[in-house]
Amino acid sequence: MTTIVENTSDGIIYRAAKTYPVPDIDILTLLFDTPYSLAKPATAIHISAADPTLKLTVSRARHLTEATSFALRRHFSIGAHCAGQDIVSVISTGHYLLPVLCYGIIGAGGVFSAASAASTTGELSKQIQGAESRVLCCVEGTRDVAVKAAEEAGWGVNGGGRVVVIGEGREWSLRVVGLDGGLGKELVDEECRLQWERVTDKKALEESLVVLIYSSGTTGLPKGVKLSHRNLVAETVIPGSMFQSWICNSNPSFQYRTLAHLPTAHIAGIQGYLINPFYMGGSVYWMPRFSFPEFLAYCKKYSVTFFFTVPPIYLLIAKSDDVGEQLRSLQVAVSGAAPLGKELQYAASRKLGPGCFISQTWGLSETTGSATVMPFEMTDDTGSVSPLIPNMLARIVDDNGNDVEPGMPGEVLVKGPVVCKGYYKNEAADKEAFVGDWFCTGDIAEFRNGLFYIVDRKKELIKYKGLQVAPAELEALLLSHPGVLDAAVIGVEADDRTNEVPRAYVVRKNEEISENWVKEWVKRKVAGHKQLRGGVVFVDVIPKSPAGKILRKELRVLAKRMEGARL
Repeated sequence: MTTIVENTSDGIIYRAAKTYPVPDIDILTLLFDTPYSLAKPATAIHISAADPTLKLTVSRARHLTEATSFALRRHFSIGAHCAGQDIVSVISTGHYLLPVLCYGIIGAGGVFSAASAASTTGELSKQIQGAESRVLCCVEGTRDVAVKAAEEAGWGVNGGGRVVVIGEGREWSLRVVGLDGGLGKELVDEECRLQWERVTDKKALEESLVVLIYSSGTTGLPKGVKLSHRNLVAETVIPGSMFQSWICNSNPSFQYRTLAHLPTAHIAGIQGYLINPFYMGGSVYWMPRFSFPEFLAYCKKYSVTFFFTVPPIYLLIAKSDDVGEQLRSLQVAVSGAAPLGKELQYAASRKLGPGCFISQTWGLSETTGSATVMPFEMTDDTGSVSPLIPNMLARIVDDNGNDVEPGMPGEVLVKGPVVCKGYYKNEAADKEAFVGDWFCTGDIAEFRNGLFYIVDRKKELIKYKGLQVAPAELEALLLSHPGVLDAAVIGVEADDRTNEVPRAYVVRKNEEISENWVKEWVKRKVAGHKQLRGGVVFVDVIPKSPAGKILRKELRVLAKRMEGARL
């Protein structure tokens, strides 16, 4: 796919040569009622990986969606006054009926807002207070934290009748936690159904609010990202059209099967499991939570052909002796959420299906997922994150907001139909993140040979004597060594108190690998200002978010604790 570089009055603009029409329809109509979606009424779109007899077809999903919308409207007045006003928060592990709740919330005119299943009571309480949630839905496994969070948020004893337990078995169920802690009567009556409002007005689609997703908070407090019908439809149709074209022209026998193993509180889970496979007419096999042995077993059992996953899982694939033939059915593999080093990209790809080479995508919650995608007929082994998706524009600017020349590093600014309308009730964050209608991503990148290369997050760059050090580059280098199982790099204060220096946190394969050995090995491979002057600390595990991003703020806390112990 050709990337066009233009000098305009707005600066140096990057865009894909091709564009795709984005239909003026809401996300549910796109999936259920248009020829764009390849799923047929009998297509099994959601299936339990543990028990494949538990499955949801398109026709059954429609029926339960409308019944759920009716129940939410009748019992909680969701969407009764105005669409996009009532937030329904969800804390759930993965299961095949979870999509019904998402579709049903949107169908009622509510806003689907997922929280990480690993949230603490305090974290969940803050999220539902910040979102001003009307209802909190959970499964049995997250019920305790949901009830306690609701009480902490001031909802009353046992959630004050606003905590709902959703069913995970053969039958769909919504039941309120009563004041006595028990479950009330069934709320869903399948005979009572509410059809969603079909939206075709372009302005209404752009200004709607249907999903509220909270950013990962790896460098600060999470912010509520507002996603519209327009955002979701564009993020579905544009990459989906690329995928459908590849299937039609190059791989007509391809059957889309994927495994849901990432959290639905992350944009990858929402777009990658609830929407995209449905649009592609494919099946999603649902795991309740990630387990690497089960992940491998299910990939083999169901002959998974497509997955998007994160670098920590590709790291397991590359370095685990347990990986044999389980992933040989894979035809398309994509990595995102964090940079994937070239060496790891190669090592993991060797464990996949014949001719399946991992491509990289780049995007954020604020871009509804992917802002770059590798065309499916192409491969790249240079470590890029692919070209821009069609319909998107990008700039690369310096610290003063001036465009840098192609090939030079700078912050990526984007605009287009997948870019969110801002943050939920957070004007300060909006002012910081947007320059006019350009969204400032906070990611540093370079553009070379038609492709984008992510250097690192702007806030993560280490400054040493006026020179920049990207932690992601050092992490990729460390992970290329077979004796290193995992690694993370942060900047710590130098002894002279005037500079930052890189420090590596390393999970080693055995104790034969010493601090001096790691430092000397890195020293031979990088420039002088990138050396590990901050030392090497061996740890049992690198702290990461459920979406696979390194939690550097936890490492900084550890660094301060270690510094305090030395004083």
